[in-house]
Amino acid sequence: MDEIKGFFAKAGKEFMNAAGEAAMGAAKDIVGSVINEVFIKKEAETKRVLPSIKNMRVLGEKPLSSHRPHTDIQDFETIRGQCLASGSLFEDPLFPASNESLMFSRRPDRYVEWLRPHGELGDCWLLAATANLTQDSNLFFRVVPPDQSFEENYAGVFHFCFWQYGKWVDVVIDDRLPTHRGELLYMNSAEKNEFWSALLEKAYAKLHGSYEALKGGSTCEAMEDFTGGVTEWYDLKEAPSNLFSILAKAVERNSMMGCSLEPDPNVLEAETQEGLIRGHAYSITKVCMIDIVTPNRTGRIPMIRLRNPWGNEAEWNGPWSDGSPEWRYIPDEQKDEIGLNFDRDGEFWMSFQDFLNHFDRVEICNLCPDSAMDSQQNACKRKWETSMFEGEWTPGVTAGGCRNFLETFWHNPQYVITLEDPDEEDDDGKCTVLVALMQKNRRSKRNLGMECLTIGFAIYHLTDRDMQTRPQGLNFFKYHASVARSPHFINTREVTARFKLPPGHYLIVPSTFDPNEEGEFIIRVFSETRNNMEENDDHVGYGEGENNDNNARLYPSMPSPVKPVDPQRDALQRLFNSVAGSDMEVDWMNLKRILDHSLRDDLPKSSDISAHTQRENFAPLSKENGEAPNATTTALDGVMVATPEGFSKDVCRSMVAMLDADKSGKLGFEEFEALLTDIAKWKAVFKVYDVYKTGWIDGFQLRAALSSAGYHLNNRILNALVHRYGSRDGKIAFDDFLMCTVKIKTYMDIFKDKDTENTETATFTMDEWIESTIYS
Repeated sequence: MDEIKGFFAKAGKEFMNAAGEAAMGAAKDIVGSVINEVFIKKEAETKRVLPSIKNMRVLGEKPLSSHRPHTDIQDFETIRGQCLASGSLFEDPLFPASNESLMFSRRPDRYVEWLRPHGELGDCWLLAATANLTQDSNLFFRVVPPDQSFEENYAGVFHFCFWQYGKWVDVVIDDRLPTHRGELLYMNSAEKNEFWSALLEKAYAKLHGSYEALKGGSTCEAMEDFTGGVTEWYDLKEAPSNLFSILAKAVERNSMMGCSLEPDPNVLEAETQEGLIRGHAYSITKVCMIDIVTPNRTGRIPMIRLRNPWGNEAEWNGPWSDGSPEWRYIPDEQKDEIGLNFDRDGEFWMSFQDFLNHFDRVEICNLCPDSAMDSQQNACKRKWETSMFEGEWTPGVTAGGCRNFLETFWHNPQYVITLEDPDEEDDDGKCTVLVALMQKNRRSKRNLGMECLTIGFAIYHLTDRDMQTRPQGLNFFKYHASVARSPHFINTREVTARFKLPPGHYLIVPSTFDPNEEGEFIIRVFSETRNNMEENDDHVGYGEGENNDNNARLYPSMPSPVKPVDPQRDALQRLFNSVAGSDMEVDWMNLKRILDHSLRDDLPKSSDISAHTQRENFAPLSKENGEAPNATTTALDGVMVATPEGFSKDVCRSMVAMLDADKSGKLGFEEFEALLTDIAKWKAVFKVYDVYKTGWIDGFQLRAALSSAGYHLNNRILNALVHRYGSRDGKIAFDDFLMCTVKIKTYMDIFKDKDTENTETATFTMDEWIESTIYS
């Protein structure tokens, strides 16, 4: 056995010498405000409704993310047909009429009775809600499909459509609503026999797991879930100088806009002396320059038209209000052009300056190009150019934290946008860009104690030369400052910012504030001209591409087996002969004996494993599971755990399968020699990054280590490897690193055998794929 240890040492030394001292010098260990703001609005969240259904998905049809639990499929038409046929009313088993659907943190403080409404579908509420958001009711009916009624084909079942992280989801509910003493507990309409708002709220609550999960959100969040758009908001006391232009361009693109005054803490919906209601949401229906002719001069004045969704006489009574004397200076043809009327309908005009003086906040929901707008109205409207990517932050791999943590920051996912043409009518030749970073599935997991992460992003300019590097490494961020960034890191579902950038290439780096925080996200870019967005990630392959500062290339091309000198090969042959069976082949058990003895000093020591990692990897002994074979027992905080000795059966079997062409489960001498040569190289790579000789490397080093071994992998594969083989704190043990390399090499070989034309596409039948992968 000592002879084989000599083989590993000799082969590894030759391998490292071939790599060169420069590569070794570069292979160093990579080591490694918060704004807390939550907008508390609830009823306004679900009162806003509207867009288009593309890629419609039924709730439960397919998980929306890799971490979301699968639920039963519920199809509205099927359920309604079954209920009508049986003469029964639908009772939703996935969102039952029980306390669990109301709250997850405590029991309700009053008796709750779930009752079915007996009323009409009141168009008044539909129209009021629609007017509060947009002039096009098509948007509303995308969220509230019109194919349902309390009269025709009534079966106690309804459905609503919501945008969730790039997909439209159809949510089915029954119409049992929570009440107390005959009154609806939550949202309700002013008309007692209208129940659309309450049903919509129930569907939204089901989407997120409970009514309580809706607490503590923002109007922007709900507007996006009802439209698929990107929202932004401005504090009017700190409004940008070009806000009027921003609002006018938003009107051109059918954006929904709302505004509000800060509420009076002592009076609910207090009215100002100018007739405005505090804490009340108004919709913006028009933004334009209006011609004005006075006895002394002529000119144009910036004006804005607002609507009180109540649709009543509660209107602005200051300058430019209905019937005010200022209107006599406006030409009649201009009045006709803007559709001026003085009806007491809740709609009114005011000057833009008065708007800034009297309102506190404005919100804009920028719609996607495929939003369901009326075709005639939409024909003359401009559209945003949009791009979207999904990603995730995985501790130890792609969760690098913000720029404060320079050593790990470059590990975050990276995205490149290319802006080619400036905006039309932009005097500075710049491009408008909206960047929106949204974290996924946090609200629906609040019952598990999961709150929003603190997130943000930074933007860097890239030269044509920079574009050759994927991803950008540590040195890039050491010597380049950001040209733009999110206004702050914040623990809300989404952070959005608007920028004016010259044409060129830009790198966007989304991150959490602190490193090693786990989460999923989508990043969206809206621009007035094309933005050509792509992920700035490595191309998956073997021994390809140029070296960069992200890793030390220990061998830059396809490695060939290291041929030891004859005495060493003779020793290897003798070892093989001593463990091989009568058929002169070795199986995984023979290999395990060799590796356990020869590489025992490279495995993690029990003293190097943190307590939580031991608990994670080694199960407590019990009568049920007994003591695992090849294990010793160790007392950990008074709990006996089984600590495996040597390499696992799985890694040894996988190593054999990697070179076992005939799938016999055994290796001949040539295959055995090639395998040990590979292991020697992988061990040499691992030792470069295991600078403290613990038998572990940090997950952040996995990309560089695998790249040093000749493998190019992207973030998705690296995330999967660490999810599969990493410890809870994102570290990779030596034997698990070997498993990673074995798996990568095996699957690449399987793929290349099928990709005979080098098209990066391979075709497998079901049985071919299962046969190829199940054995490996």
